[in-house]
Amino acid sequence: MQERGEKPVVALVAHDKRKPKMLEWVNAHRELLKQCVLVGTEGTAKNIRDILGLEVKSIGHGPLGGDISIAYKVLKGEISLLVFFIDTQTPHGHEHDIQSLIRAAVTKNILFALNAQTAEVLVRSLVKKR
Repeated sequence: MQERGEKPVVALVAHDKRKPKMLEWVNAHRELLKQCVLVGTEGTAKNIRDILGLEVKSIGHGPLGGDISIAYKVLKGEISLLVFFIDTQTPHGHEHDIQSLIRAAVTKNILFALNAQTAEVLVRSLVKKR
């Protein structure tokens, strides 16, 4: 669990069709996010690094275990906030992994956002209480 004064760890995950929205959100909140340690699934992390120049540690490609790896970090208490921009219109072959990630966030009662407005409120709150 995060100690007072430590940088909060924010996990960033976005399905392919939602990656542009994630980039837009991260760019709009980059100053807040610079006060955090950022981790993400491989594609999301690479996009943010390459396009926005922010450091994001890649955890692995979502469908190849990245979602499960982040879920494990959530269960270990290593994630302060999960921002997951889900594409609800496209079926995903790794739906069980996605559900495991969501269940882990709920089980550990961490801050969890599925859309940009909620993510903004939560990241502001997280950084403010530091």
